Amino acid sequence: MTRATTEPELTGVRNFRDLGGLPTVDGRSVRPGRLFRSGHLAHATPEDAAFLTTLELHTVFDFRNEADRRIEGADVELPGVRNVNIPLNDPADGKEFWKLVRDGDLAQLRGILGDGKAAARMSDSYRKMIVARTAEHSRILHEMAEDSVPALMHCAAGKDRAGLAIAISLLAVGVEREAIEADYVKSNAPHRRYKVQRSSTAPDGMSPEVMELLAPLFDARVEYLRAAFGTIEETWGSVEAYLAEGLTLAPETRERLRARLLTTA
Repeated sequence: MTRATTEPELTGVRNFRDLGGLPTVDGRSVRPGRLFRSGHLAHATPEDAAFLTTLELHTVFDFRNEADRRIEGADVELPGVRNVNIPLNDPADGKEFWKLVRDGDLAQLRGILGDGKAAARMSDSYRKMIVARTAEHSRILHEMAEDSVPALMHCAAGKDRAGLAIAISLLAVGVEREAIEADYVKSNAPHRRYKVQRSSTAPDGMSPEVMELLAPLFDARVEYLRAAFGTIEETWGSVEAYLAEGLTLAPETRERLRARLLTTA
């Protein structure tokens, strides 16, 4: 079967793409049809599911927590595909903050998001995921090195938790840093962006100022990803040390991962 790995027009799945073609520092590239990313699959239409089935996925990694899954629902079942849930954040972390994001009025949002607070919070969350989720990121890479490819990684929007897990996976196989960043910011395209939902019934609930205040939370800003990269270097000294010590990736495991994801040398 010929896999349809070009970016499709999916109806109920946001932010889908194939990582194939991204260049590595040693002159290779990510093989098409091996690693995909997207937003959640809970609202996939039958047509979406039919397309995803053509990808011959081995594993779908779902990085949402229980609170996300209660709100959005479980992923659609794809025949023969293994679904692995690895929450990359605690549903209690920032619970009150996100309640205000959904329900708060303009004055409350100005207080928690204005004057650069929203962007600073996002950068901080990326730093925390790097140091607090080494076990989870290690598990993802080890599973892909063994038997979990082709794989699709997603969270809710496919931007932050999935975006960071994808970036780490690409670092592990030697993809160029600029290429990782260029893929990351593709999540800002209008057809890929997460649809902001608020329960506020206030007249200014979705006003231009409210949307501007919320924007940093729903943007894929390269500064967020660079905050994560900076934390790797500050904490471990180098990407190589992070992979070997932080994520316990042995050289032979990285070679298996390269063999599964990359074109031949």
